[in-house]
Amino acid sequence: MNSACILEREESRDLVCKAIQNRIQGILSFTSRNKWHVARIVMANVTEDWLHIEVLPGQSGPQPVNVQVGQPVGISFKVARGKFLFDATVEAFEPSADPSKGGMLVVAYPDQIEAIQRRSYYRVRVPASLPVNVAVWHRLGNARPEGTGHRCVQGRLVDLSAGGTQIAIPCGSQAPDSDNQPRPDFKKGQYVGVRFTPLPYEEPLTFNAQIRNILPTADGSALCMGLQLVGLEASREGRETLSRIAGIVDQYYRMNDTLGPDLAPCMEGDPEALSAPQPPKPTEV
Repeated sequence: MNSACILEREESRDLVCKAIQNRIQGILSFTSRNKWHVARIVMANVTEDWLHIEVLPGQSGPQPVNVQVGQPVGISFKVARGKFLFDATVEAFEPSADPSKGGMLVVAYPDQIEAIQRRSYYRVRVPASLPVNVAVWHRLGNARPEGTGHRCVQGRLVDLSAGGTQIAIPCGSQAPDSDNQPRPDFKKGQYVGVRFTPLPYEEPLTFNAQIRNILPTADGSALCMGLQLVGLEASREGRETLSRIAGIVDQYYRMNDTLGPDLAPCMEGDPEALSAPQPPKPTEV
């Protein structure tokens, strides 16, 4: 299949049944108090019109899922061919037979499920000949630069996948004057807004992400931040953004391949794991 394609209702049912049979874990994304949240799930049962979703416990016990009947949520899961995602409306709640679990959501079965190839979830290095500037901001901010509504920190895109991205933010003596750019004060686990233009003359991409790791470079000149995309599966507009990102990943891959082995893309490891930054070398903190 292409980087992204659509599975119609009947075509997707066998796939969902397979995920239920194998208890394949997925991700539920939802908003609460104007903030994105995620929870790990498995799909427990499917009927003609409904899909039953079991919320899995977190490290500290049952995960609270603060959603309401009628609220749209995003659901994603992976099988061998790729990642599958869709939005659905919460129809009801059911208690779990196991008190250690977080309960059960009943959602309307989707008319369509979008599929994105697994290869799009491997990180691809941004071509060296294509510097891509990135604006990152806290979900809540005071100043409001044009286009974001929040005070931004400027950085450089290092790599990209359909699951996340890595950026480098200048700091220390390399950081711009504090009157122009605030000192980075991000923390692991925070949700941030991200905006960048992936290729010249294209429209900017804007989305929300969660900080998975933050590591300084060895010389202290930059802060490398690994981000996981969140919430894009929860709306048609978000899935269009995700499909566009998957296409950009393919373009970066081809550009790197054309430029030669010295600029080969970074494609090692778990496609969704944003591990330690590759360029430049980080130090542990």
